[in-house]
Amino acid sequence: MMGVDLRKIYRFSPVEPAPDPAALPIGGDLYYECLECTVVVSSVPFIACACTCGNLTGSGGKTTVTRPERVRVMRGKLK
Repeated sequence: MMGVDLRKIYRFSPVEPAPDPAALPIGGDLYYECLECTVVVSSVPFIACACTCGNLTGSGGKTTVTRPERVRVMRGKLK
């Protein structure tokens, strides 16, 4: 699993207005922050990654969200 803290590489800002949890957007600059463990995961990860509590898991360009109501969609820009 990916063990890189993406906050060291990107500046994140919440997407406003907050998207509907039932239809989370995906994109190259969109990331999901787990509100349970505060880990940030790409919305289109190409290497295996997961948050600490298991709410977010992904690889192969797809992210699985167990509890979408506990996710904040963030836009990331390189520092």
